[in-house]
Amino acid sequence: MKIIVINGPNLNMLGARDHHQYGTESLENLESELKRNFEDVDFVFVQSNLEGEIINFIQGASDNYDALIINPAGYSHTSVAIRDSLEICKIPKIEVHLSNISDREDFRSKSITASKTNGYISGFKKYSYFAAVYLAKILIANK
Repeated sequence: MKIIVINGPNLNMLGARDHHQYGTESLENLESELKRNFEDVDFVFVQSNLEGEIINFIQGASDNYDALIINPAGYSHTSVAIRDSLEICKIPKIEVHLSNISDREDFRSKSITASKTNGYISGFKKYSYFAAVYLAKILIANK
């Protein structure tokens, strides 16, 4: 089972960002923990601060992976282009957020990308990703 995990802008700065919102883990530590806790999953982790690169990752996902987990970060609230690429992608897709976006500033409380995924998980820090992997495995098994 292959799952691509796509991380958007500024997630490469985890650990240095607001710990209350994002936790204290670095992105590298989060990736290591996922690999350790889900040894039956072949993960591919990518991170980009560039919208076009994220779209390219999504566009290639259907042919190469069983599921996609995405944290579009700030693009969740602004990127129609990422939303459109998620709509085209035919594998199970789950959006994750470290912070609880419904408890954030007004401009962060709505995700325009989430509606083109199977669902989204928000507010559990690194455990949002753990829940997403668990759910992706169920979606793959029931496909």
